Amino acid sequence: MTATATVDEYLAELAEQRRQSPHTISNYRRDLTRLLALAGDARPGELQVQQIRRFIAQLHAQGLSGRSLARMLSAWRGYFGWLGQHSALTANPCDGVRPPKSPRRLPNALSVDEDAALLAPEGDDDPVLEARDVAMFELFYSSGLRLAELAALDCAALESLLVDGEVRVLGKRSKARIVPVGSRAREALAAWQVLRAQLAAEDECALFVSQRGTRLSHLAIQDRLGRHALRAGLPRHVHPHMLRHSFASHVLQSSGDLRAVQEMLGHASIASTQVYTHLDFQHLAKVYDAAHPRAKR
Repeated sequence: MTATATVDEYLAELAEQRRQSPHTISNYRRDLTRLLALAGDARPGELQVQQIRRFIAQLHAQGLSGRSLARMLSAWRGYFGWLGQHSALTANPCDGVRPPKSPRRLPNALSVDEDAALLAPEGDDDPVLEARDVAMFELFYSSGLRLAELAALDCAALESLLVDGEVRVLGKRSKARIVPVGSRAREALAAWQVLRAQLAAEDECALFVSQRGTRLSHLAIQDRLGRHALRAGLPRHVHPHMLRHSFASHVLQSSGDLRAVQEMLGHASIASTQVYTHLDFQHLAKVYDAAHPRAKR
């Protein structure tokens, strides 16, 4: 079996048996294709630890960040682990190999005032599109949804959204979670529910639809949010994940409950959520500098 064939078989197993998303499979394929290119004529089962370290060093020298290399090593490690179960490979050459450290990037969150400006209705020329967009953006900020989670919502979720004030979504690795929905988001969703039929095709089940009547794409949602932010006068590019970051940092600032934020975001590890404590400290530091008589230099 060729090296490419083993990659195809491994990815097929990830998709079918471990239910990895198409996005994850695409990323793994890109990372494993790069591994095969670096290996050249060497078969994957012949690679040693020192060669993997050299590959990582080469990629780092080409400008790949520690974060990207960590993700790549994870994909490689999983592949070699699978290969060990299906061939004579006895040791995983990625074991013990660590990526270079990168400076920790804080999530790019909007301030409360910026969120208020972004979510204010603007009197769009098309009131149907405005109702749809405001409903989407309010839901992003209200519930901390990922872009893929919001885009995947169907009309069947409306009863839960409007009556129960909560929504069930499928996150990464098809892990389900239920998150609360605030009153402003429910009001915006109710307004969109009344107008949705003017855009949606008769047999379309998607909650958020395009002018063609079909499910709104990820790219279209990003584009609408970016344009909306420009019209609102925000001084920077805004993307959907920034509203998720804003949700997390603002809830944490108000509650201090890291575990609750972890559950609402759908993070498998508390470590992923802890990055928001740094944003919270930045907020507290600004309050301290502005208020404490001994803080001013």
